[in-house]
Amino acid sequence: MQSEEAMTAVERDSLLKRIAVDPQVIVGKPVTRGTRLTVQSVLGLLASGQSIAEILSEYQGLAHDDVLARLLFATQALDTSTFVPLRPVAV
Repeated sequence: MQSEEAMTAVERDSLLKRIAVDPQVIVGKPVTRGTRLTVQSVLGLLASGQSIAEILSEYQGLAHDDVLARLLFATQALDTSTFVPLRPVAV
């Protein structure tokens, strides 16, 4: 996979078009366009150690670029988020 910096804007836009956010589908959670498979669910599978190949074999309608689109979507979502460190609570 290319780094986000190495991808052209056209490539990024092409990947992100695979993701849809519709309030009528899974209460507006981002999904692969035309499915009810959420970005979060596939990221969870990757985080639990499943490979992209394993995910693709489990979800036959999913394409490799759909998984890459989820990773790009998550990257951009985190890039535009502000994080405030939590202070430890004194005991």
